[in-house]
Amino acid sequence: MNLVGVSCKRRDQVREIQREKTVTELQSGNILSGQGLNQEITLRRAGDTRWGSHYESILRLITMFSTVIDVLEIILEDGLSSEQKGEAYALLEYLQTFEFTFCLHLMKDILGITNELSQALQRGEQDIVNAMSLVRICKKRLQDMRDNKWTNFISNVTSFCQQQKINVPHMDDKWVARGRSRRRAQDITNLYHFRVEIFYTVLDIQLQELNNRFTEANTELLLCIACLNPNDGFHAFNKDKLIQMTQFYPTNFSLVDRAVLENQLDTYIMDMRSDDQFTSLKDIGSLVEKMIQSRKDIIYPVVFKLLELALVLPVATAGVERAFSAMNIIKNRLRNRIGDQWMNDLLLAYVEKEILDSIDNEVIIQLFQNMKSRRYKL
Repeated sequence: MNLVGVSCKRRDQVREIQREKTVTELQSGNILSGQGLNQEITLRRAGDTRWGSHYESILRLITMFSTVIDVLEIILEDGLSSEQKGEAYALLEYLQTFEFTFCLHLMKDILGITNELSQALQRGEQDIVNAMSLVRICKKRLQDMRDNKWTNFISNVTSFCQQQKINVPHMDDKWVARGRSRRRAQDITNLYHFRVEIFYTVLDIQLQELNNRFTEANTELLLCIACLNPNDGFHAFNKDKLIQMTQFYPTNFSLVDRAVLENQLDTYIMDMRSDDQFTSLKDIGSLVEKMIQSRKDIIYPVVFKLLELALVLPVATAGVERAFSAMNIIKNRLRNRIGDQWMNDLLLAYVEKEILDSIDNEVIIQLFQNMKSRRYKL
């Protein structure tokens, strides 16, 4: 993307070559014509914090693969510098290898399986119930791909390579890494390398990450938290789940609190559903804010404690994404010379800048001044 889409001239070349290929395909009858079909597409740069953009970038690269190769060949011929030509040559060599094509299609299939989950986790409204259902589906699909989809997968990769005139190695031959001599090659076959070392390994890592992040306990806790959501007239409310939620926080809820909660929840839900100021709320944050304004946090202290605990959990992935974005802004040469704690403090100040903007600078200066005696007054 950095080389092919670096200038308007290169982007125009991509569009023109892609247009010519589309016309040729239409004339040969390989693709259909009609309203809305064969619209112009271009390469897309994957965003650092937009997870879904990687999937779309890969899809576009696969769709426009031959066009990208053609543009790289043009750059190799008439590049502005030897450095640019060298980069184009290296990319041409790598893109037209079986290993790159194999990994490209593997990434496409894995990101395709997790795409709906990724989108659900990034939405502003946290539909936790559907997200947890998608987690289970993703685990099953990834496991099924590992156990049963190798034959179909390698067939699709081979077919793509044949279309793009990329050499397909014999799977029973000895595998030799690029740039290595055959005498020093590992004593493994191409089949073992691609199936075990790449296909199985990558899928196992994906499954392990999902299992680590969404354990049975975590999933159950998130489903309990979803019952606090005020959206659609507290449609998700489930008394048993909310009582179960207290079991995850034994130090926060005594036996008396749990006994009080059982009756308090009945009164709370009747009050919320009958009060017009709570009927249009969309998330837990707005519910907490409205309860404080109406002083209902005092009336329902145990329920409010559940809401507070729900708010401090890192389920707001939009906030996580903002943190990654902030990390890219803060990370620079200075990052190599500071400790993790300082880095965390900087990120906290940047991500939560809306809260910090409401704090008077004079208060901060005075607090810092009083921490110890100083030679000069701040």
